[in-house]
Amino acid sequence: MMLLNHSLSSLWASTVHTYSHRQLEFWGLLTVQIIFFWIPAFSYLALDHLFPNFSARHKLQPAQKQPTAAEVWHCFLVVSRNQLQSIVTSLLLLGLSLLRDEPSRFCFSATLPGWPEVLRDIFICWVAREVIFYYAHRLLHTRGLYKGIHKVHHEFTAPVALTAQYAHPVEQLIANTLPIALPPLLLGTHIVTMWIFLALMLVETATVHSGYDFFAGIARGHDAHHEKFNVHYGAYGWMDWLHGTDKMKRRNVKAE
Repeated sequence: MMLLNHSLSSLWASTVHTYSHRQLEFWGLLTVQIIFFWIPAFSYLALDHLFPNFSARHKLQPAQKQPTAAEVWHCFLVVSRNQLQSIVTSLLLLGLSLLRDEPSRFCFSATLPGWPEVLRDIFICWVAREVIFYYAHRLLHTRGLYKGIHKVHHEFTAPVALTAQYAHPVEQLIANTLPIALPPLLLGTHIVTMWIFLALMLVETATVHSGYDFFAGIARGHDAHHEKFNVHYGAYGWMDWLHGTDKMKRRNVKAE
């Protein structure tokens, strides 16, 4: 383990001295996005074709509600557009900081952060992300914003993993990007901590939208949100518990 830590530390130090901070920030975040969103999303989608019986047993909603192949293809195109939007936004922000000669808000020390620091910062970012996402999501469910923006995301009443980023361009920015990007930016975390946090959040959002009952049913809340629309605005439930938006589900279930 010590040898591995030494090797990783040496590799990181060499990387920091080889590439600029802006190169590391852009290409690192892009690589994490590709690996930790697209691979999990396609893996969940592949279960339908590779293991259909297993997939059917673990789906949260019945087969008749599942999206068609044409709908999934359309979803893929919209998600690709949104990812391109995120790339262009990142390039514009990096270009603006270059023109203003502003340093990155992330830490690029040649020393890797210790695990206590990484875990502390990820916990703070995780809490902040859930709070920001909850209120952004509630805002998108107001009458004007829902009809003009958020209704796109709710076209899928039985979500699949790709639908995590199936959204209007405005929602892609305020609900998908900012809640994850702002906490580590404001905290000034090490860039490696940001990569780890982003990777965790991308896998989490793909899983929450997967439509499967895996990992202690983490997707149940958001799946119910897509089905019923007025419950489970958060990802983990504690913000819904705080605001009482988890109780609507229980009332709806009793009424059925």
